[in-house]
Amino acid sequence: MTLLEYAKTAFNGGEFTKAAIVEMFARASAWLAQIDFMTIQGNAYAYNREGVLPGVAFRGVNESFTKSTGVVNPFVEALRISGGELAVDTFLIRTMGEGRRGQEENMKVKALAAEITRVLIKGDSTSQPREFDGLQARVTGDQLISAGTTDNGDALSLAKLDEAIDAVPGANAIWLSKALKRRFSAALRGSTLAGNIEQTRDDFGRPIMTYAGIPLTVPYPENDGTEPLAFDEQGDIAGSPAGSSSTSLYVLNIGPGRVAGIQSAPMDVRDLGEMETEPKVLTRVEWDIGLVVEHGRAVSRVGGISDAALVA
Repeated sequence: MTLLEYAKTAFNGGEFTKAAIVEMFARASAWLAQIDFMTIQGNAYAYNREGVLPGVAFRGVNESFTKSTGVVNPFVEALRISGGELAVDTFLIRTMGEGRRGQEENMKVKALAAEITRVLIKGDSTSQPREFDGLQARVTGDQLISAGTTDNGDALSLAKLDEAIDAVPGANAIWLSKALKRRFSAALRGSTLAGNIEQTRDDFGRPIMTYAGIPLTVPYPENDGTEPLAFDEQGDIAGSPAGSSSTSLYVLNIGPGRVAGIQSAPMDVRDLGEMETEPKVLTRVEWDIGLVVEHGRAVSRVGGISDAALVA
């Protein structure tokens, strides 16, 4: 289930503190709010990704079929431990009430949600073994699409975006930066490119833009986190620009068997009460999570995009 669905379950079960913190996660990161999280047994998830299909043919009378088998590639995704501790001075609670503790918890949750959101794109377990690999490290081959060949990027063309969508059957999310989304807003106000761009609302009633019916989702709707898709990417796609002032967008099919999160259990939120060594009230949040891409065409990336107006 998604974080928002789990928050409702926790609230109905009387776990009000947990429900509030989980909902904060969903509000703090629109990307985290979109992902379904599967609960797994153990500390890793093994799955098979379809590689090459078996051969088929027609045959004549008294002839035999040529035997063939498909190729299935095994993958293993390990869980990573995320979380943090929220310590609030008892003086602040006595003088300002429990609301002050809630404010501190909200700030900590936003910080943790921002870090996990960054890792969803930029995570690299080779340089940071405590992180899981993000989408940038996972998207390869034909799923990588270059916006052009100009140093420091080319304007995003809607034709390239259509190509990226075609590369992801059942695409239901487009992840991009706020700055690039503003380019879609400008196109919506115009007359030449606005045909497939529309405005709707998400589960919280916030306005959300769609392209070809697919939501255009930025990482942080309500707070400023580290922008994981800033215009500072190096060219890492064959034929893409060599400069460092371009960005990418990602087209995803989020759901079981496609792009999904994994967890050992739903987010654990514990009120540990007043600490023995300090006059502070402690809350601990822990979440063992990972990311899986179970289908080779579940996500595509358009890289080498400059901060320029959209083109057809």
